[in-house]
Amino acid sequence: MTVTEGVKELKNYIGGEWHKPSSEEVMNNLNPANYREVLAVVRQSTEEDADAAIEAADYALASWKSTSSPARGSYLTKLATQMRNRQEELTQAIVKEMGKTYAEAKKEVLYAAGIADFYAGEGRRMSGKTIPSDMPNVKIETVQEPLGVAVIVTPWNFPLSIPTWKIAPAVVSGNTVVLKTSSETPLLGKLFMEMVEAAEFPAGVINQVIGPGRLVNQMIDHPAVQAISFTGSNNVGNKIYQAASKHMKRVHLEMGGKNPLVILKDADLDEAVDLAIKGSLGQAGQACTATGRVIIEADVHDEFVEKLTDRVSKLRVGNGLEDNIDMGPQVNEDEKVSTLELINTARNEGANILLGGSSLDSEEHEYGFFVEPTVITQVTRDMTIAKREVFGPVINVMKATDLDDAIMIANDVDYGLSASVCTKDSNAMVRALNEIEAGLVKANMTTTGTFYQAPFGGYKQSSSGSFKELGREGIDFFTKVKTKYIKTS
Repeated sequence: MTVTEGVKELKNYIGGEWHKPSSEEVMNNLNPANYREVLAVVRQSTEEDADAAIEAADYALASWKSTSSPARGSYLTKLATQMRNRQEELTQAIVKEMGKTYAEAKKEVLYAAGIADFYAGEGRRMSGKTIPSDMPNVKIETVQEPLGVAVIVTPWNFPLSIPTWKIAPAVVSGNTVVLKTSSETPLLGKLFMEMVEAAEFPAGVINQVIGPGRLVNQMIDHPAVQAISFTGSNNVGNKIYQAASKHMKRVHLEMGGKNPLVILKDADLDEAVDLAIKGSLGQAGQACTATGRVIIEADVHDEFVEKLTDRVSKLRVGNGLEDNIDMGPQVNEDEKVSTLELINTARNEGANILLGGSSLDSEEHEYGFFVEPTVITQVTRDMTIAKREVFGPVINVMKATDLDDAIMIANDVDYGLSASVCTKDSNAMVRALNEIEAGLVKANMTTTGTFYQAPFGGYKQSSSGSFKELGREGIDFFTKVKTKYIKTS
């Protein structure tokens, strides 16, 4: 590919210094709302680059883990300050590189800063336990120790907040890391590392390599790597799990979802419509916690659908930096094509494409990866679109006879990431919260969105193992517990 003149070429950040990736393979990083705009030139890294980053992290490990946890947390405080100081720059970069609206991008920046602050505070709360002993002269203590070097693999849909929520608990608990961001959002990776540098993290504590996904397997195999944290597709996650298990290395995966919003007949339908739109169409449906299925009691189905289509038909789609834009583009051509293919499959399987269902190609959308906000009704449990994650701006409406049927439909998928129930009935609410099989269940809220002080993780094929992200529990994945028996005379 021809390198665009005048556009900055991105570099790796290894051992506290910026290094040009070694490969001759280059690609242009494009704006999904206007793919004629080249944001940066990306030269791919090689296995040698990845090894250098891991070795820098390994070299820094001894000094970093001997640093007190409050002192480690102080660097995260400075990172949070950097994020807030560069809020406007980061917001615009997220819109241009990933395609969110301005409001969505700004919210992500502030959320990421909050995560860094939260784990900075955890640095002062890291403590073990004292356990009663059977013998009067024996003291039993536990302490959490870091695992070592962690490889962090992050997706493009939350290019600032997900790296933060993985890296912050890793480093505050004494680990060093190598970040491999998505190839779709390398510019945000660069900005993140600029803030790491400005926060004066010691060299080698946080490193980054720009490169293709094929580097990850080689990184997993490196003997210095002790943990791998990944967020992304189930297909890639399964490969990472298999590669890590060969070495018995700790691995955590956050993957897909087909998240239900259950709407009962007593619900406030205007509120329910708002929840369905925000959950399904927020950032063009490109979130693992996006509402994948709207399951509504038959008694209010028609009224809900009428209100929903009226609201969706008025949404404005376009470049997120423009005023009054409700939804941006998909991140690339492949995602756009995938969404349209699933919509066509739903049509062929007998669903009703009530609204939308096509790409947008008017003058203002001509050079972007835009898909119409789409409402699909008559979706049944056996249809592909009822089971497979779409990752696009689609609202799938499914009809349930009652609460029992709604819960059965909600649980009839391989995923269990998030869910929500919309009702005024406290008994029905409790049943839904208890019986829906998902790691995050809400009432009268969107399926999307998390608070960083609470643990997050899914059931079934959405996540791996018992570890959670976010909250105090987010530290557990990156630590091992040592038990000490101390006998005194």
